Amino acid sequence: MASKFIIPSGVMAERPHTELNQPDAALEGSIRPKKFDEFTGQSKVKERLEIAVDAATQRKEVLDHVLLNGPPGLGKTTLAHIIAQAMNAGLKNTSGPTIEKAGDLAGLLTNLEPGDVLFIDEIHRLQKNIEEYLYPAMEDFKLDIIIDQGPNARSVCINLPRFTLIGATTRSGLLSSPLLSRFPIRERLDYYGADQLRDITQRTAQILEVPIDLEGAGEIARRSRGTPRIANNLLRRVRDYAQVRHDGRITKAIADQGLALLEIDENGLDEMDKRILEAIIHNFEGGPVGLNSLAVAVGEEPDTLEEVYEPYLIMEGYLKRTPQGRAATRLSYDKLGVEATRGPDQHELF
Repeated sequence: MASKFIIPSGVMAERPHTELNQPDAALEGSIRPKKFDEFTGQSKVKERLEIAVDAATQRKEVLDHVLLNGPPGLGKTTLAHIIAQAMNAGLKNTSGPTIEKAGDLAGLLTNLEPGDVLFIDEIHRLQKNIEEYLYPAMEDFKLDIIIDQGPNARSVCINLPRFTLIGATTRSGLLSSPLLSRFPIRERLDYYGADQLRDITQRTAQILEVPIDLEGAGEIARRSRGTPRIANNLLRRVRDYAQVRHDGRITKAIADQGLALLEIDENGLDEMDKRILEAIIHNFEGGPVGLNSLAVAVGEEPDTLEEVYEPYLIMEGYLKRTPQGRAATRLSYDKLGVEATRGPDQHELF
């Protein structure tokens, strides 16, 4: 039976070359859901947020401050945009590392309009002295600024418009208790299932005018590490492969070939994942090994290993954390085709 392709009306199988010139920012904005009912997955989180937004809108109040926690690429920024649009509010974007001094934060807060949403990505990376300025701003909508120094120092209180702060973090454990307590709404986003990622991949393919069948979308989704951002990125790379090497259509076979070229195997592991497992098994006899030593062995930053690669490897059972460090599991040995052994001074790995 011939595969059924999803091709928008009026779109030829051969995509026009002008689409290749579309800027990445515009492309990212075009595939981002704009409403709650367009957002796939995270059903419980979405339902709770939608109720909170509807209730605040009916009372003609600003939404309580929101903290979104979870691994990268699951939709925290997208949800912030959806919330702002649902509240018919303006959205100001920033991130924790870019706010280097209190004046930067003061400039953001004093330029907000009533009801605006201030979105701070990586909020766990805010400096502690800057974080303290947020406390009265979030609770009382006031900003206390110290002017001058020494005997001439004086405090000036600035009234702020009522606003909603949405913070996004991949590491909520690094947030201080005082800051956490000022977020009445706290939601955690979890990894997506293969069916949800397949739906997301199909939706993105339709927006990008890429002919794709269900099996092709499913193959990309299955190797996307439970993350929509990765699924969308892989779709674009497979689209390039299908356009250059084939007729532009993405089937399961073409998706498999394109992903193999990207060195992404059938379990979604990429070249760095395999390098991590190989380093633990071959360089450190299966572990345990400290994060910093492992980072040096694979040539990557410790934070990147901990936030980007480790969660998926642990979730899939390839890696485990012990009090002594990271250790490979039996599944890792099977994956690499290595016989599981144990050194004389090593703890039992399995």
